[in-house]
Amino acid sequence: MTQTNNSVADSAGSGRGWVIVGALFLMLAIVISARNSLGLMMPFWKDDMGWSYKFVSIASATMMVTMAVTAPVLGSIIDRFGSRMIYLVGMTVIGIVFILCSYMTEAWQLVLLFSLIGGIAFASMAPSLVSTTIAHHFAERLGLATSMATSGSTGGQFAIMPLFALLITWLSWRNSFLIAGVMILATALVVFFLIGKEPSRSKAGKDAEKRSVKSTVGALVRMPVFWLLGSGFFICGFTTAGTVKVHLIPYAVSCGFPPVQSATAYGVLSLFSLFGMIVYGWLSDRYNRPMLLASCYFMRALTFVLLIYITGNTALLYIFAILFGVFDYATFPIVASIVATHIGRHIMGLTMGMIFALHSLGGALGSFMGGYLYDLFVRYDWVWIVSVALALVAALLTLFIKEKREPKIATPAGEPAAA
Repeated sequence: MTQTNNSVADSAGSGRGWVIVGALFLMLAIVISARNSLGLMMPFWKDDMGWSYKFVSIASATMMVTMAVTAPVLGSIIDRFGSRMIYLVGMTVIGIVFILCSYMTEAWQLVLLFSLIGGIAFASMAPSLVSTTIAHHFAERLGLATSMATSGSTGGQFAIMPLFALLITWLSWRNSFLIAGVMILATALVVFFLIGKEPSRSKAGKDAEKRSVKSTVGALVRMPVFWLLGSGFFICGFTTAGTVKVHLIPYAVSCGFPPVQSATAYGVLSLFSLFGMIVYGWLSDRYNRPMLLASCYFMRALTFVLLIYITGNTALLYIFAILFGVFDYATFPIVASIVATHIGRHIMGLTMGMIFALHSLGGALGSFMGGYLYDLFVRYDWVWIVSVALALVAALLTLFIKEKREPKIATPAGEPAAA
């Protein structure tokens, strides 16, 4: 057994690992719903504050760039010291941000609070980094455990996003943000106690503290598998976090659907994302992972074609939500599993942080382009056409990754396991 594998505390047998999975599911359900609420807020802020779709898109893009810059740093900290305190601080900051946002009167306040301060906190609880926590608790069934934990990022939105839309309609967006902030603060304490004391890091992880992050990053960027995963995830960010998560609700509203119905379609998408993540996580423990990942990107491309024709067709809107949902977050457990076997668990936080940084940069580009093109043409068609082409490119790139279940003999501490 390799040094990397010896570092894993498989606590699934005692049941503690699954308690941690549940805690992370709850955390992501709240946090990702909060992060993606910008798309829901666009029509309300346009009416109440006069903020254009382009401006809110820029604020969203700024948030994703902030996440991209900070995620590798936070991932490196998790590799060395664990994730429990990172999650507590991150959720606390987000709760305070939401409370302060309820008092916003100027556009710059959204950028400062949500995009910059919030962006750092959101990065600390990105699904990619959460998968690192799971990898330190599960030696077996890693794909399934990762998918169940990170499915909170979609499952929570199924209930929370439509509820949030109703609260805004009934109570105003300011009161809704205040309530959300208090709920996030309460959830932070629950998650902190459920995770409990974390296992000590491996000798590889401790030795990695003595090595420079620069040398580890240098080794990573020379690995073809890193760039193949990272390039695909850049496109993944563009087509999900950037376009669908930010622009689906305003796009549906522009097509004649009311905000609550649009948010409900978003919730349906999130529900099927939960199923897709768990199914693909289970499959990733058993079948060729690069092929599974390529299939997710390919099927996304096909669903974007449907999205172009949803105007006046409620059934087609929900068909898109169901089909896209299945392949939405399904990429996360597959990528995490490939990183664990091809690169190594001992630097998984840094690796996933860098890959997530590329995902966030893609999301930032998709968010900005969606708002820019909508303000330019008063329609979203070109956003979806570009998304089709990019998703096909991501599928092609992924096919160049070779399947490899067992990592090679561990390399010196802090270095990637293998290419």
